[in-house]
Amino acid sequence: MVSIYQNNIEKYKAADLKLAKDLNGLSTLRLAAFIFSFIIIAVLANSRLLVGVLVVIPLCVLGFGWLIKRYNEVAYQKRHYDFLKTINEKEILKLQNKLADFPTGQKFTGRDHPYVSDLDIFGHHSLFQLIDRTTTESGHELLAEWMTVPASKKTILERQQAVKELSSMLDWRQHFQATGMPFRQAKSDYNKLLAWIEKPEQLLPNQSKYLVLSTFLSLLSTSAVIYFVIHLFLPDPVLSLIPLTIVLYVNSRVLKSVRPAAEEIIENTLHNLKVLAGYRSLILRIESQKFESAVLQKLQSALNHDNYSAANEINKLTKILEVFHLRGTKKEPLSSGLFYLIFNMFWLFDVYYILLTEKWKHKNKSYLKPWALAVSEFEVLSSMAGFHYSNPSFAFPEIKEEPYIINFEMLGHPLIDPKSRVCNHFNLNGRGEIAMITGSNMAGKSTFLRTIGVNLVLALMGAPCCAKSGQVSNMKIFTSMRTQDNLEEGVSSFYAELKRIEQLLKLIKDGQPIFFLLDEMFKGTNSQDRYKGGVSLIRQLGELNAFGVISTHDLALAKLAGKHMIVANYSFNSEIKEGEMIFNYELTQGICRDFNASELMKKSGIKILSNIEEM
Repeated sequence: MVSIYQNNIEKYKAADLKLAKDLNGLSTLRLAAFIFSFIIIAVLANSRLLVGVLVVIPLCVLGFGWLIKRYNEVAYQKRHYDFLKTINEKEILKLQNKLADFPTGQKFTGRDHPYVSDLDIFGHHSLFQLIDRTTTESGHELLAEWMTVPASKKTILERQQAVKELSSMLDWRQHFQATGMPFRQAKSDYNKLLAWIEKPEQLLPNQSKYLVLSTFLSLLSTSAVIYFVIHLFLPDPVLSLIPLTIVLYVNSRVLKSVRPAAEEIIENTLHNLKVLAGYRSLILRIESQKFESAVLQKLQSALNHDNYSAANEINKLTKILEVFHLRGTKKEPLSSGLFYLIFNMFWLFDVYYILLTEKWKHKNKSYLKPWALAVSEFEVLSSMAGFHYSNPSFAFPEIKEEPYIINFEMLGHPLIDPKSRVCNHFNLNGRGEIAMITGSNMAGKSTFLRTIGVNLVLALMGAPCCAKSGQVSNMKIFTSMRTQDNLEEGVSSFYAELKRIEQLLKLIKDGQPIFFLLDEMFKGTNSQDRYKGGVSLIRQLGELNAFGVISTHDLALAKLAGKHMIVANYSFNSEIKEGEMIFNYELTQGICRDFNASELMKKSGIKILSNIEEM
């Protein structure tokens, strides 16, 4: 994969250099055209060839305009190739698990979520960073939603089919991603835009009244201006100001009455103009491609059906708002809006643009959210396809109808570098089944629990898993691994863990199969209570609609659970070579066999007593 991305980098770098030369040439040509036009017009004017001047000026303006248009087209193309080069450079970084510079999705982390905080779904060096290739705010949010809410079997299979199709479309996916990159901005507020679109129209219900009034006043303003200009050079021009003053006063009262509606539109759309332009560009990319899978065809049809094009409608709104935004607001006045304000006073632009905007909103308010959702789904599916393309050995698991099934062959953690990643087989089948994993610190217990959890998240969102093959049931996931104290709320780590267990038991009572991952149960209390609580919880979980994995240092707990409950014992073992503890991170059946911690303590300078009675 690295070679493919590296070849693309070289290809786009060469194209970028060529376009840079073209831009320099066009810049020179534009300057030469301007100087040549100026000279020609000056010569013709000096020769008093009025007809020649009238012919040459439009030709020069058209020619210069064409050069500007061509320059902008080449500049856009160059920037597009810059983005394509960047995309391939980032793909190489993802392959190397160098994720520091990618969006973390940290804002989507919820402390009370069943598994997000424990499985590195969001944050630094997270699954979100590895998968995310979205460019819109709504795409980010949808990816986070898919990672936090398991889908139904039907939806998972549809997504798998779409991801497989998009995975092979490397060029289209990368051009699609590059198309959205110019429109990313920190100030965008997609949710504010959606909230505005749902608000009722203010002027549109009385459209006829406002159109008649504004048209009448505009005609009066025009007449007053003409009257003023005609009488400006007469002996008493001051009198000509009276009609104009009266009309402008009436206009100002009308504008004051519609000002709240105008400012609401601008305040809610000012930072979303680029967002709308981004959606339009992405939609045009989607419309230009033919797709085979049912879900992609369905999403595409939502954007263009019965000659009703989302791209065309969004383009109409952006053109309206581009002019309307020149008005500015009290909070954000625009220096470029002086001409708008002058024309507004005479011809009531606010009324016309409010009505144009509200007409568009009334016509499309039920479509904008589905359009944004369709684009966002394409972005998320394309992100998952990029993840699949970069990891062709990852497998799409089979989604089983039977509950309580997890089978993985050669299961590994996708956030661990492939060179050091150790993969293990794992299966757990049946209601009440529990796998107990023992081993010393650093042996790999917690990492393995996260390996299972993060691959289940991938499986249940429709993405490929870091495994050779897999079969899983549709289920809910719950973890209790990183419970911490909270000084602000006065919560100890033990109490925080109890709250997590309470949350687990409530989820189980809902009836849907729950797969749980518990790391070192009740570690915040004394050994006797920890043992008693552990045995009691394991017995209770075995009798409910749940199955899962528990890791522990407590060998006595593992032995008792293995004898009297529905528990399979597994372990991670180690050995000491030349004074160093060596971990192979291979999951083996049975309880942990090594007792190497004492050796490490000795090496650290602790004098280990041969007989505890020596105390």
